[in-house]
Amino acid sequence: QVQLVESGGGLVQAGDSLRLSCAASGRAFSGYAMGWFRQAPGKERVFVGGISWSGGSTYYEDSVKGRFTISRDNAKNTVYLQMNSLKPEDTAVYYCAAGPPSVVVDRRYVYWGQGTQVTVST
Repeated sequence: QVQLVESGGGLVQAGDSLRLSCAASGRAFSGYAMGWFRQAPGKERVFVGGISWSGGSTYYEDSVKGRFTISRDNAKNTVYLQMNSLKPEDTAVYYCAAGPPSVVVDRRYVYWGQGTQVTVST
């Protein structure tokens, strides 16, 4: 079992930056690939980006490329989502997730956090 807890959400203005954190506990964190998802009001949860177990590979959904950066610190059992140049359409609940290395291909994440709200005002 892996427990995930997101933090760092809040209300910001368009153009601002925000960094989300996801702290993991339980089984060996470094063995899991990590991902970030988001769910806007009335919409389905969608993939934002992911990072390999080593941190050597990252990948992003097109709408956040160049603005969002995912990183991880395996010594601290934490993954981060740095969000720059935020837009109102980035408003959503953001979730982190953990899964085996195969999630790079199949996105079948196993463990999920409870989410943190990000609201971007105009």
